[in-house]
Amino acid sequence: MADLTSVVEQAGKWPVGVAAAAAVGPSGVLASTGPVNRQFPLASVTKPLAVLSALVAVEEGALELTDTANEDLVPGATVRHLMSHASGLAPDELRRMFPLATRRVYSHVGIELLADLVARAVDMPFGSYFHESLVRPLGLRDTHLEGSPARDGVASVEDLAQVVAELLEPSGWLHSATLSEAASVQYSGIRGVLPGYGSQNPNDWGLGFEIRSGKQPHWTGTHNSPSTYGHFGLSGSMFWVDPERRIGLVALADRPFGDWAKTAWPALSDAVLAAA
Repeated sequence: MADLTSVVEQAGKWPVGVAAAAAVGPSGVLASTGPVNRQFPLASVTKPLAVLSALVAVEEGALELTDTANEDLVPGATVRHLMSHASGLAPDELRRMFPLATRRVYSHVGIELLADLVARAVDMPFGSYFHESLVRPLGLRDTHLEGSPARDGVASVEDLAQVVAELLEPSGWLHSATLSEAASVQYSGIRGVLPGYGSQNPNDWGLGFEIRSGKQPHWTGTHNSPSTYGHFGLSGSMFWVDPERRIGLVALADRPFGDWAKTAWPALSDAVLAAA
């Protein structure tokens, strides 16, 4: 069995300019490589962080998962639908594409609408609330959000590893029941397109997190459990949490997602699982 540190160091051989990665357990980083404090653009990895921030607002009572999203635009849609890409909203337009909870449409504007609802509920700009609800309480030093909550965040591997450790072993920042719900399939059986990987039936999603289930092909490893959840971004960013194996992986790079990542990410994921 390979040493976990030497396994994670495989990220240093990826065909990118700079990469950093960390394997994470409930107590924190188990092994890492590269500039783990460097800020990388997260692209869509911003989304699950934004949803976690919104879930703090839910726990604070500022809004509910059952609150209406936009009755004129998507009748019947709720905060829960927005968080799980089940509202029927188009990817990049405030336009309804499908009836409620009939198709998993990966919607950037859905997350932006969610952030607008949170901002109104807490009476502060979402970027400010993001900092107060997520960055500050988790002690994140390199994470910032200026712009779209769907794609404009920046963070370091060290910060994302702190988030992953929190998901594996909740400290009480969010209730464990809330985190369990976020990692559970919402509106099961819905098919849809997983960006970069084509049509998936079903295309399972939790609250902010994509859930691996039985999807093939996929950006996680072939040995990740079906309950694995996480997210990846087109900037070359990804993280996953495998609750059955009690381990997670974070990897950030300065090269946009492409065929290199489709090979490198699953290979590193399987190697980490084998070494853990």
